[in-house]
Amino acid sequence: MKFQKTLHILLISTFLWAACQEKTTGSSNELDKVEVDSFAVNTEKHIIKVDTLYTELENPWGMTWLPDGRMLVTERKGEILIFENDTFTGNKLEGVPAVHEVSQAGLLDIQLHPNYDQNGWIYISYAKPVEGGGATAIMRAKIEGNSLVQQEDLIITTPAVEGGRHFGSRIIFDKDNFLYFSNGERGANPENAQTLKNSHGKIHRIHDDGRIPTDNPFVNEAGAIPSIWTYGNRNPQGLVYDKANDLIWGIEHGPKGGDEINLIEKGKNYGWPEITYGIGYDDSIITEDTVKSGMEQPIHFWRPSIAPCGATIVTSDKYPNWKGNLLVGALAKQHIARVELNGKVYVGEEKLFQDIGRVRHVAQSPDGYIYAVTEVTGLLIKLIPQG
Repeated sequence: MKFQKTLHILLISTFLWAACQEKTTGSSNELDKVEVDSFAVNTEKHIIKVDTLYTELENPWGMTWLPDGRMLVTERKGEILIFENDTFTGNKLEGVPAVHEVSQAGLLDIQLHPNYDQNGWIYISYAKPVEGGGATAIMRAKIEGNSLVQQEDLIITTPAVEGGRHFGSRIIFDKDNFLYFSNGERGANPENAQTLKNSHGKIHRIHDDGRIPTDNPFVNEAGAIPSIWTYGNRNPQGLVYDKANDLIWGIEHGPKGGDEINLIEKGKNYGWPEITYGIGYDDSIITEDTVKSGMEQPIHFWRPSIAPCGATIVTSDKYPNWKGNLLVGALAKQHIARVELNGKVYVGEEKLFQDIGRVRHVAQSPDGYIYAVTEVTGLLIKLIPQG
């Protein structure tokens, strides 16, 4: 444990010193560029400078960028931090809804509507305090100055639970502006994932105003939650839309040895807890089955587990050799996994920035840079390609 803490301190010190050197030396001549490059990390396909922008995060979850250049970062305890020009402004959004902050529950993801410039809607997933405990909810609101206004809860999952395990949750939009969000099965009740009569252990699909699409797969099934898009999901803490190929990738935080990458498709059953490649964290057997008829196989599972979380797909020209790759945050293994795909097939991966901290989320900014947030080390970092 002492070695791990020391390693974290050394890594943070290196990243901070490198960032300071870059800001003080400038880039007015070739010598300056060489000095900056000397602090970069040689990955398999790019040389990357890790610029540490902030070091005081606690339990960050989501991040997004406003058209005016401001960046928003959610903290699970119920705060939204405001950054500008890669610097914390010292301000936080006011009017953030109260959250059920228990264990993994609280304020979670944040995303802009694809047509934000026209409608001004911003979307938040959070654990809403309700009778009986907390429930994953999707809210939309608008921003005036530094305040959240015109708040509307679009959907509240059921049933509520008192605990805080396996709440998900990520938000994405597809090319038709349908909103998808992930919701975990609540941990103590894995069987939730296999019934259509509750919201848990599912990926859901709604219109951007909360209406239920008429072509959802179970909308006409008696007793089914009509927003369900897929089921048999354990705790999808990553959800990625690949716009170029119109695909949705689910990053499943699984049991021990059973973390998964899944191709999320309409109406499909992803098997939890009836099939899994993992075991309980106490080494108990969950099931002997890894395959069953009517249940989907992951395109990849991690053994040992990395505890995957938020992820993005690289589309930026700033990282030409990473384009089309998934970048997945690893909590337990404390790195970013760069996953190579060939269409719908897993090819391989590279571990980036080992021991940088518990990577909660990775995202690509509108100007094409990759950012990540970590727990334990409390970092907001920016990946700057060199050369």
